[in-house]
Amino acid sequence: MENPELSFTLAYTVFAVCLIFTPNEFCAAGLTIQNAFSPWLGSEDIDFIGHHLRRTSLTVLIHSSLPLGYFMGMCVAAPEKNLINVHQISASWRAFLFLSVSLQLTSWLLVIYWYCYHWHNHPISRTLKAHAQLPYSTSGHVAASINREFRRIDKVVTGVPGARVIVTDSWILKVTTYHIDMALQSDCHVTVTDSRQHQLSPDSPSPIEILSLRVESINPTVRPFNISLNSTDYTDLRVKLRAPIRTSPNVVIHQTMSELFLETFRAQVELNQRYTLPSGQEVEPCIGCMQVPASTKLVRLCQTAGIDNESECQQCFCRPMWCLFCLGRWFASRQDQQRPQTWLSSKVPCPTCRAKFCILDVCMVH
Repeated sequence: MENPELSFTLAYTVFAVCLIFTPNEFCAAGLTIQNAFSPWLGSEDIDFIGHHLRRTSLTVLIHSSLPLGYFMGMCVAAPEKNLINVHQISASWRAFLFLSVSLQLTSWLLVIYWYCYHWHNHPISRTLKAHAQLPYSTSGHVAASINREFRRIDKVVTGVPGARVIVTDSWILKVTTYHIDMALQSDCHVTVTDSRQHQLSPDSPSPIEILSLRVESINPTVRPFNISLNSTDYTDLRVKLRAPIRTSPNVVIHQTMSELFLETFRAQVELNQRYTLPSGQEVEPCIGCMQVPASTKLVRLCQTAGIDNESECQQCFCRPMWCLFCLGRWFASRQDQQRPQTWLSSKVPCPTCRAKFCILDVCMVH
């Protein structure tokens, strides 16, 4: 015989866990607190700090209501317990109800206190105040700097929804469920403290490596914090970071398949014929990263090398627009990830004009 009390308890437990530790499937479907209350929370891109002040406060209210919600749901799921009549329920249920109501009232008082004082006593605001020193004189200037840099498209965003890592030109941010940890890049250093490999599927060509990094600031009022990220995102993070990165002596960072390919790609391109810029033509920044000058040009050379008289490669008429690193990453991203042995011999379209090229057609500019 079905037990409605047990069924409701299991279903509510799954609901609560998914609400607190939101899985990727829920995020993809838009089933999150941020999406449900987006009109009140405002845009994260326009007002990053204000958005998360409201989001964390709302999250506290919703999460603290879960025990009371369970009690109210149990009143409907198990009416034979007569939980509505508080004076006749058992001592254990009465204690649970008292704690649930106390938790809900406390959270409301806390959020009202934050709101009435214009969020100045919110934990995120106190973290902003810790950075209120030169070159930022007030916490408002710190918030304005973070808001401004978050709107830029060249930031690095990685990590899981409950511990998102954001790296801008000046800041390292860790966005968690109830808080934002932050560190000014010029005042901190980053240490790789651990490396763990996980073989998620036997069909996966290589295991997934998770790196743990500790961010520590020279500012004594800023508490250190830890971030975790996939090793495939470590290269992007390292490029964006201006803070020094150290690796603990006992930590080994294994290269991913893409990183191994990029080394081979770079070595082969160095052996190819070089391209000389026409007189008067200037080298523009790479349109992939906007960090370094463009350093490659696609010239159809595989036929002259005698590789294949009926090659599918086409002549590319684009000017030099990509650095070697970005072009190599584009080349790797267009490959069959389950067949790495075919990567070097494959052909991919130019990221700009879609003319097909192979690795022999990539020339360094000088």
